[in-house]
Amino acid sequence: MILFIKHIDIEGPGTIEDFLEDNKVPYIITDLSNKDKLPELKKNFQMVVSLGGPMNVYEEEKYPFLAEENILLKEVVKRDMPFLGVCLGSQLIVKAIGGTVSKNPLKEIGFYKVTINEDGLKDDLFKNFSGEITVYQWHGDTFSIPEGGKRLATSELCENQTVKYGRNIYGVQFHIEVTRNMIAEWADAYNGELESLKGVVSDKQKMLEDYDNLKGAYLKQAERFYVNLFSAANLLKKKSYSVP
Repeated sequence: MILFIKHIDIEGPGTIEDFLEDNKVPYIITDLSNKDKLPELKKNFQMVVSLGGPMNVYEEEKYPFLAEENILLKEVVKRDMPFLGVCLGSQLIVKAIGGTVSKNPLKEIGFYKVTINEDGLKDDLFKNFSGEITVYQWHGDTFSIPEGGKRLATSELCENQTVKYGRNIYGVQFHIEVTRNMIAEWADAYNGELESLKGVVSDKQKMLEDYDNLKGAYLKQAERFYVNLFSAANLLKKKSYSVP
């Protein structure tokens, strides 16, 4: 059983959920923005996935559920439990480990190149990946690499794109899980941010055009990533998989 943690209704599991459904891997989704309570980490939970959101990890007074999640993620770290943090989720796990989260010099919004470094190419998460991938980004913050952790990927505008800690605890700053509908929803919901950065980052139309051009390769890339991630966590049994 996989536990998904949502922080806002429009930032869900996307193609991760599609993959799990297709491969009959059980999961539940806890939506903290809907006042769902975080469950205890009982034996039936084999992995935790913390998703994105527009909040900062230190806004615990404004979003009290962040403090509750921090307690749960500290337990994940203590148990060295399989974990994936996506964007905000990556920053939250780094904070729980003891690292820091701060403003990135520039915002990354749209599709960008990410370089997988030597440690990344040797890691199970990026098995059968090339040294450079195109990913979707929407973030203004960045995380440090905590003591004992490893940087697995980097980009021109944001040095720390992927972090690994322990055996199977990962954080990715980018969004491997996005669908076209998610990009459109985010562009509408966060339109003020896009308008304030006009000419600096991609606008809605450009991001959707880029997605349409990249869709086939992006879904195959996501599939490869999920196979690697969930195989390392011993959650897959079949030999072939597909992302719808």
